[in-house]
Amino acid sequence: MDRARLRRLLSDLQAGRLDVPGALEGLRGLPYEDLGYAKVDRHRALRKGFPEVVYCPGKTDAQVARILSRLAVGARVVLATRAQESTFAAVRGALGRRAGYNPVARLIMVGRPPTRSGRVVVATGGTSDLPVAEEAAATAAAMGARVVRLFDVGVAGVHRLLENRRRLVGANAIVVVAGMEGALPSVVSGLVDKPVIAVPTSVGYGASFDGLAALLTMLNACSPGVAVVNIDNGFGAGYLAAQINAG
Repeated sequence: MDRARLRRLLSDLQAGRLDVPGALEGLRGLPYEDLGYAKVDRHRALRKGFPEVVYCPGKTDAQVARILSRLAVGARVVLATRAQESTFAAVRGALGRRAGYNPVARLIMVGRPPTRSGRVVVATGGTSDLPVAEEAAATAAAMGARVVRLFDVGVAGVHRLLENRRRLVGANAIVVVAGMEGALPSVVSGLVDKPVIAVPTSVGYGASFDGLAALLTMLNACSPGVAVVNIDNGFGAGYLAAQINAG
């Protein structure tokens, strides 16, 4: 249940349009619903402004479908990350056309996002970073941000980035996704006065250590204003960017 729905419920109760048993029924799922294998956090949208997001690996398709079905009750939009097509098929079977799937981001969205406002830019060092970048972009869009995608603008051809500087300056937050040596976030941060959320990816040859080299580079960024999330964590970056955008 989100803030708007809770406000309407309480207003209806105050105005006499709803009796106490009806209000109790509306609040029955708070603060969580126990499914046995999962305790669905129905209170999270009230605490954090966005419903609980389901991480799919380790869960069966049926479990994900059931959890999303319960989260979708009274919520405008809910998400599931790192989802396979078989998982989406199960969710689509349970929720019908309300459910959509982004195969690049491996993201399931149920419902419709709020009206988008502000701007978040998602930039990548290369095309190989697209799955993580698209996870960030789709997450931020689902949370109400207008997203500008700026792909393949890495430091090996920095002129590609400089030609798009106006897009960077116009953003409220910038997600920069890069593997290899991970230098791009520091370069972007040096060009703008916006917060940069750096996402190291596990893209690169052996000495990149599956993203560890990029992570360390980003943590040691010379330009101030860079925050770093975990390796391949596009969801976390998109979530943070949307929060900054909404703030």
